Amino acid sequence: MQYTVSLKENHLFRRAYTKGKSMVMPSCVVYIRRNGSKKNRLGITAAGKLGKAVVRNKIRRRLREIYRTNESRFATGYDVVLVARARGLHVRYQRLERDVLEAMKRLGLLTPPVEKP
Repeated sequence: MQYTVSLKENHLFRRAYTKGKSMVMPSCVVYIRRNGSKKNRLGITAAGKLGKAVVRNKIRRRLREIYRTNESRFATGYDVVLVARARGLHVRYQRLERDVLEAMKRLGLLTPPVEKP
């Protein structure tokens, strides 16, 4: 991912949960918080109650790919945490992508597309 680094430390996840803005969608929850840098930091979580490791990894891969393919459309300087929900396991990829992008739009992270001359 060109504009993004991984969010790995627990206290950064907790800070996004407690002090950030959130948007709940049927298939996922998106938390954002300004991080004071010029890059985004992305964290993805999937709770153990969603299923075994294969199932959790699949939903994480899908969320990471959705973020990667739309990364250039997002404003920079944020910590972004995507939390998978149980309904996200049973929806098509397109529906999951639509939910993530809608949440990002409502949180003000989705920038308008740049028109080329």
